[in-house]
Amino acid sequence: MRAQRGPTLSLRHLLILLTAIGLLPLTALGAWSVHLAADYHRSEQERALLDLARALSSAVDAELDGTVATLAGIARAPALADGNVRAFYPIARDQARTQPEWLGVILADGAGNMVFRTTAPFDAAPQPVADPSSLHQALLLRRPVIGHVARGKGGRAAVPVRVPISDGAGHPYVLTAVVQPDRIARTVARQQVPPGSVITVLDGAGAIVARSSGQADYVGKPPSPTLARLIRLNGPEGAGPTITLEGGDVVTAYTRLSRYGWTVAVGAPPVSWAGGRGFMWYGAGIVLSLALSIGLASLLAQRIVRRIATLASGAAALGAGTDLPVPPSRIREIDAMGAALRAAGARRAAHEREREDALEQARRAGRAKDEFLAVLGHELRNPLAPIAGALDLMDLRADEGSRRERGIMRRQVAHLKHLVDDLLDVSRIASGKLRIDVAPVDLAAVARHAVAALPDQPIRLRAPDTLWVAGDEHRLTQVLGNLLSNAARFGSTDTHVVLERVGDDARLVVADNGVGMDAALARRVFEPFYQAPQPLVRHSGLGLGLAIVHRIVELHGGRVSAHSDGPGLGSRFEIVLPLGAPASDAVPAAIHADTQPLRVLVVDDNEDAAALTAAILRQLGHDVKTAHTAAAALDVQAAWPPDAAILDIGLPDMDGYALAAAMRRAAAGKPLRLTALTGYGRQAGIAAHTPPDAAAFDLHLTKPASLDDLRQALGAQDARVGI
Repeated sequence: MRAQRGPTLSLRHLLILLTAIGLLPLTALGAWSVHLAADYHRSEQERALLDLARALSSAVDAELDGTVATLAGIARAPALADGNVRAFYPIARDQARTQPEWLGVILADGAGNMVFRTTAPFDAAPQPVADPSSLHQALLLRRPVIGHVARGKGGRAAVPVRVPISDGAGHPYVLTAVVQPDRIARTVARQQVPPGSVITVLDGAGAIVARSSGQADYVGKPPSPTLARLIRLNGPEGAGPTITLEGGDVVTAYTRLSRYGWTVAVGAPPVSWAGGRGFMWYGAGIVLSLALSIGLASLLAQRIVRRIATLASGAAALGAGTDLPVPPSRIREIDAMGAALRAAGARRAAHEREREDALEQARRAGRAKDEFLAVLGHELRNPLAPIAGALDLMDLRADEGSRRERGIMRRQVAHLKHLVDDLLDVSRIASGKLRIDVAPVDLAAVARHAVAALPDQPIRLRAPDTLWVAGDEHRLTQVLGNLLSNAARFGSTDTHVVLERVGDDARLVVADNGVGMDAALARRVFEPFYQAPQPLVRHSGLGLGLAIVHRIVELHGGRVSAHSDGPGLGSRFEIVLPLGAPASDAVPAAIHADTQPLRVLVVDDNEDAAALTAAILRQLGHDVKTAHTAAAALDVQAAWPPDAAILDIGLPDMDGYALAAAMRRAAAGKPLRLTALTGYGRQAGIAAHTPPDAAAFDLHLTKPASLDDLRQALGAQDARVGI
């Protein structure tokens, strides 16, 4: 299941986020502290305003108490005690005139009817009593009552102050002083309050009696709705935010603890300047701290990122095998990582040194192996050469008595030569020295010749007349020969070779009815030296033929595969090669061998091989001399100039290339055909022994040489073939 990958952040952003997260609790704590401070200042303001309201309430009560005391003093007049209301009238009138804030005095009887008023003659018709509820309350409670503020007919506001009294006979009366609220307003005005503050005195019905601002406009009217709501919801005393009649925001504290049921409210602008300034400074500090933290986090992130980039470069250098640029760091974890990288680099360098040593040893071993195989091939071919030469000589002498034995020996020599060639080819494949000479090749002709070369094997061929590919005819012949030999070795009694064109490719199939193979063997059959388990019969071979086939096909740009239905069911090998252009119609000029007797010098340090080669050439009608060292060859040339020479490469005193150059110089421009005959093989001999200034041979042969090879070595002297 594939993991879901979330969004990624840079280290700089992570550090900034971490800083912000770290500042978040501090910001919340600071904001809470400022909030608490603001609440404290607000509560302190409310407490101070409430204290002021209580003091003003006491002052208002004192003013009202004074009016009540004055009325009580008037009521003690003897005329009223005697029940003489008419005589009491002038006394009351005169007392009212002495009080500047009094508009008049009214006397009402126990039934609530007006007896007189000082603003009219004694016998004047009675008027309806203003605010009768307070009058009845005074009669009922028999204590002073302050009525509601109201405006009279003249537009002046006044408050009735009622005091219950009785005459000497006990008849109840209520003496009322109609008082203007100016004295209360002056009491309010004497208070020292901050600008924007408002003091309001409300009567028992909640109407404005006095106000520190707008007295003339607002007296007798209700207070602001927010103040009325605050009073209604909070009981006798309270505080809270309100809005003044002018629309200003204030914090108001009020008290209703007056003995007369009046309310005093004091409003002041909220202490926003303290809390707001605190919040402002605190916010500025948070922003400054955040900016400073972001700056420091950015600097730290850049430093860490540089160190991490150094570690990344070190890791890349570790992967590339170069020096590690990981300097020490003051960051402990990064320094530990750098130390780990340096240690890993040291271990890797040690491993690389060990690996280089191992590779050098492997290269030396490979070179030693190649040299060993070359020498092995040379040493194996050297004894093969006289054996093959002896067989050729016996064939030339037409000895019928040993024909069967010669056939057996020739097949075994050919098999041994094939093994040596395979061994050297695998060495060239491993070292990358195996090359092909690409030219147009008729693959159909190659198949017919390969089948014809094995007349003793049961092979059926189906092929078109021509099918051209681009390749090396010799190597393709080797491929088909190896496949046919493989089929014969593994018990095929009916081998089918099918060549056909499939699209732009040529497909060659070799199928047999031999022992077959399982799937595991089919996967490994092209590995060098790999052979199937052989518990009963061991088939001859080194396990190299199919590996050589695989590599040659690869060099031709094709592919080869092995198939089998199982053990005992035969095998099928399929080769696919890209098609090529046919060869041009031009026919090369034939090289006709010179049939006249020649003077031939054979130079070989193997005396048996030299003697047998000389005997074959003499049997062919040529005059032959032998030499076993380069010095002896030069002496023979000086005394007996040859027409042709067959030279071994590995001579004890001078290699064959140097000898060839010396012989050409000694010939002084006279025709001299030189052929190299060596056990190293053509490619190995060239790679290992050719000096930069060596003269080219006319022909290069590999031991053992056949009769046809020797006839070609003595061919026309103008048919030079460079090695």
